[in-house]
Amino acid sequence: MVHIPTRVAIVGDNLKIHRALPSRQKRLIGAWCFLDHAGPTIFKEGEGFSVGPHPHIGLQTFTWMIEGEIYHQDSLGYQQTIRPNEINLMTAGHGISHIERSPEGHSPHLHLAQLWIALPKAQCDMPPTFEHYEKLPVIEQDHCRLTLLAGEFLGQTSPVKVYSDMMGVDIHALANTSTVLPLNPDYEYGILLLQGELSVEQDTLDSGTLLYFKPGQQQLHLELNANTRLLLIGGKPFEEDIIIWWNFVGRSTEEIQQAANDWINQTRFGEVQGFEHDRLTVPAIPDNLKASR
Repeated sequence: MVHIPTRVAIVGDNLKIHRALPSRQKRLIGAWCFLDHAGPTIFKEGEGFSVGPHPHIGLQTFTWMIEGEIYHQDSLGYQQTIRPNEINLMTAGHGISHIERSPEGHSPHLHLAQLWIALPKAQCDMPPTFEHYEKLPVIEQDHCRLTLLAGEFLGQTSPVKVYSDMMGVDIHALANTSTVLPLNPDYEYGILLLQGELSVEQDTLDSGTLLYFKPGQQQLHLELNANTRLLLIGGKPFEEDIIIWWNFVGRSTEEIQQAANDWINQTRFGEVQGFEHDRLTVPAIPDNLKASR
């Protein structure tokens, strides 16, 4: 296993996040190509979170809400407030734009994970879609509550529609406990501690580290303190070379440049209606941008 440090960034107006993927050490885990962890955060009175209109291509945005609420609105016309134990899944495909913000009268508490899933070449240019999931499979094991976010695990299947062979599960310890989880040896895996204290294979994991396992691992032994929470993500290694840049996942610099031009020229990505906030500005595309796995 490999310890990969996360990095701290500010998203939107004032939300501090820990970014686990992509990193210099690891770009993807299966088709998971992005992982941000925000919170637990308590906003001051009158504060909240807001990200103005911005575009996506070639990926799915996957928001897992643990505490608080976030309001989503996109250029397809979908408006959805996501609450604890729910998932928002936006499939960008050929192109979509959206905003995310704290809803009116929101709780001061916020805790969430947002991930991206790289779409395979066969789906990367598909029409955009949006789906909201309120009910997910829950498994009780060894005083742990396991919520299956994506894929298959322990005989259960998530309803969340993904296009790669992959999985994701939220694990919440209800008491001081230990448990053994079976793994698919064809998958690579990552563990991110969201809160509490955790030992994996007798190795202590801190909250600023992503723990990576290459394919071949058949099980994991976890020791958790009460109220510890973690994400376990995995999947078959993604065999396609892709470029992950800004809000885009593409196959070539030309594709990324075209998407950037289309956003600047206000074509392709539609418009988020009725939202008075500046559109995000495309950053300069670096000269050394190239595809990788």
